[in-house]
Amino acid sequence: MNSLVELLGPQTLPRTTPRIHAAGAGALLFDPANGSFDAELQQRLIALARRIHESFGNDSPHEVVLGVNNLLFVFDPLRIHPRDAGVLLQRMWETVEPSLHARREIEIPVVYGGQAGEDLMELAASASLDVREYVRRHSSAVYTVACIGSMPGFAYMTGLPAELHVPRRKVPRMKVPVGTVIVGGTQAGVMPCTAPSGWHLIGKTDVEMFRLDRREACLLAPGDRVQFSVKRIEL
Repeated sequence: MNSLVELLGPQTLPRTTPRIHAAGAGALLFDPANGSFDAELQQRLIALARRIHESFGNDSPHEVVLGVNNLLFVFDPLRIHPRDAGVLLQRMWETVEPSLHARREIEIPVVYGGQAGEDLMELAASASLDVREYVRRHSSAVYTVACIGSMPGFAYMTGLPAELHVPRRKVPRMKVPVGTVIVGGTQAGVMPCTAPSGWHLIGKTDVEMFRLDRREACLLAPGDRVQFSVKRIEL
């Protein structure tokens, strides 16, 4: 029986070959990034994940875990040799185009400030903005879900305005409530459950990011566009 690599036939590899690292006997970390986050590269990775699923179908157990500018491919090493899996990823990457699938647009209403957003005033001051202007800039931006990770349903959202970028806390809080709207580094997010976090708290939403009784437990998926809206501001 021909391997997937043989079925693809000979192709020319990209001039800049992505880094591929072994992650155990049956997984490869595919890392094409070169520096900071690249939105177009992330869309190519989303398309690559879909192509892997289409190529393998249900014939071979596999899993694809999308990260920020990288991808983890988990496979059965008894069915495909890790070397062949690496060549397969490289060949797919050469021809894959940024994902053109329709992106969902999701609105998340937020109560900014108050007890749930205790860092809002300090963040605004450090950005030389008043609170209402900080909220305006945060809520007027359009965010893109880069990947889901860290905890079930947690979406890493890119698109936070540069003037709102802020290093994560040196000492994480041990209990950040579900629904808390947060920012950290260059990204925004919403807590899908109560858990520790080193991100900064700016508000709260009633939108549930993760529910096991839904057909799709995670509300958001890679590629979705998100906009926060102002329900009210509590000073």
